Amino acid sequence: MSNIDKMSANAIRVLSADAIQKANEILVIESREDLEKQGMGTTVVMATIVDHRMYVANVGDSRLYVIGDTIEQITKDHSYVEEMVRMGKVNRQDARTHEKKNVITRAVGVTDKVRADFFEVDLNDTDTVLLCTDGLSNMVTDERIFEIVTSSSNCEEIARKLVDEANRNGGQDNVTALVLRPYYDEVK
Repeated sequence: MSNIDKMSANAIRVLSADAIQKANEILVIESREDLEKQGMGTTVVMATIVDHRMYVANVGDSRLYVIGDTIEQITKDHSYVEEMVRMGKVNRQDARTHEKKNVITRAVGVTDKVRADFFEVDLNDTDTVLLCTDGLSNMVTDERIFEIVTSSSNCEEIARKLVDEANRNGGQDNVTALVLRPYYDEVK
C-alpha cells in the first residue's frame, strides 16, 4: 500500500469513526431527554469503496458480506452469543437459535463513547456487497443468502427477495438489506 493509500485509509477510518461517534452522541442525548427513549440503541454497518478497496466499519450485529464465488462475512457481531462462539462455548449452528442471540454487547446510543471495528477488503470486479441488519441474518442462513444473491443480476430484486425470505421465515425483527455491485456495468 502506498503512502497516499495509507493516508486515504486513515482518513476514511477517522471520518467513519467521527460519524459513528456523532450519531452516538445524538442518540445518547435523545435518550436522556425523552424518558420513552431511555435505553434505546442501534447498530451500524457502513462501507466506503475506493478503487477496488473497501473500508468497513461496524458496531453491533448489523453485517457486511462480500459475495463472489463464496459468501464471506466481513464484520464481526458484537453480541453475547458471538463472543461465546469465539470462545468455543457455543458452536455456530447452535448460535443461530440461542435464546440470547439478540443480546448485543456494543451499540450506538447506549454509552457516551462507542468503539467501532474497522476492516479493509480488496474487491474483485464480480463481487457483490451486502449490508444488512440482524433481521435478515438471524432469519436467513448464509447459504440461502448466497443462493439468493447469485440468482439475479438486479440488486433491487435481490434485496427484495432477501427481505421477503426473512419475513417468510418468521420476520421477528426489522429487516434491511442493501445490495451493491460496484463494478457491474449498471453503475457505469
